[in-house]
Amino acid sequence: MTLPLDISLIEDEETLRSLHKKPMSRATDKVLTRLDRHCKAIIALSPFCVISTQGPDGADVSPRGDPPGFVHVLDEKHLLLPDRVGNNRFDNLVNVLTNPAIGMLFLVPGVDETLRVNGRARITNDKRLLEPLAVQNRTPVVGLLIEVQEAYLHCAKALFRAGLWNPDVQIARNDLPSYAEMLVDHCEGLTQEESDRQGRIMAERGLY
Repeated sequence: MTLPLDISLIEDEETLRSLHKKPMSRATDKVLTRLDRHCKAIIALSPFCVISTQGPDGADVSPRGDPPGFVHVLDEKHLLLPDRVGNNRFDNLVNVLTNPAIGMLFLVPGVDETLRVNGRARITNDKRLLEPLAVQNRTPVVGLLIEVQEAYLHCAKALFRAGLWNPDVQIARNDLPSYAEMLVDHCEGLTQEESDRQGRIMAERGLY
């Protein structure tokens, strides 16, 4: 599809809202400024969350996963997210150094409702906080200490429409090229042999 030159765009909130029905109170009034028992229960059961940040070069979003409860609730206003072994790009971590605003979306397998948390993040290397988050005897080097400013439930419509937990809609992995094959296409000058070599190094570093 070719993008039309005269595409219609909405550029103000009033116009946007005029195209939709007024939100109901259970959508507008559900925002908490702390974590209540329901929020804490969801976080304790969640093995996966998505975090978003905004830096000088733009927005970034990144997945995080570990055994359920890997994001630790320190108290009703603070979360601690361990930074595990990864690709060391540090996109989100670098962003919070200049803009601490962070958004989080928590998912629980089999549950279509999600939990959204917005707040402010700082990077900590305090071993008193990080040592309890060790896995396989490896303590994370740093973590994100997040002050909760907003926490609220998100309805099931998006995940229900996606059928995210429905095994009948899952594709076979070989319907797409392998991760290594796609990287060769994306990284200019990267050969399959060099990609495989780097992949072996990453595997040796492990998950934690």
